[in-house]
Amino acid sequence: MDTQQEIKSEKKIARLISNITQPPLVSIPIFAIINYVLLGFNNSLIITMICWIFGAFLPIATSLILIRKMHTDMDMTDRTKRTLPLFFAVCSYLIGFLVLLSMGAPALTTALMLIYSSNTLIILFINLSWKISIHTMGVAGPTVALTYLFGLPGLLFGLLIPLVMWSRVELKKHTISQVLAGGIVGIILTYIQLYFILPLV
Repeated sequence: MDTQQEIKSEKKIARLISNITQPPLVSIPIFAIINYVLLGFNNSLIITMICWIFGAFLPIATSLILIRKMHTDMDMTDRTKRTLPLFFAVCSYLIGFLVLLSMGAPALTTALMLIYSSNTLIILFINLSWKISIHTMGVAGPTVALTYLFGLPGLLFGLLIPLVMWSRVELKKHTISQVLAGGIVGIILTYIQLYFILPLV
């Protein structure tokens, strides 16, 4: 009985971690922190609101609508049903990037929104043949951005990565190789893109 309760408790914890670390949700505090540090509270409000609209609200809203229409679960466990939500997320991030660019938003904010779009596009193509972990990639990328902004203290956000990996494997949504790939690909792609994109925006 105790063993069953422990298993249920672990599942609940894993589900909680998985729910709160969905990439669009993670983007909410990430953009808020970056904009606050670079612009201050008052000057960052409009830019942050734009980040939230295109980086979180629209991707989440379109995903929920498509999940209902496709009769799939919130995790979109069926890999073949992820393509359309990912496509709409790519478009939302890309439009957000263009809006931020036109408004003269901070370079890091603008670059990160574009990276959200490009990383999601890469996930879309990988997902056509293999189910890489979007959750892990969605935490790994922002870790790189925070490390760029804060230096070594930014790596503290990366402590979430093993927790997310564990939660996705515990829930049987991914294999160990899929969550590891998500973390590694997210870090490498974000680092490379920041290096090249930041001087241009």
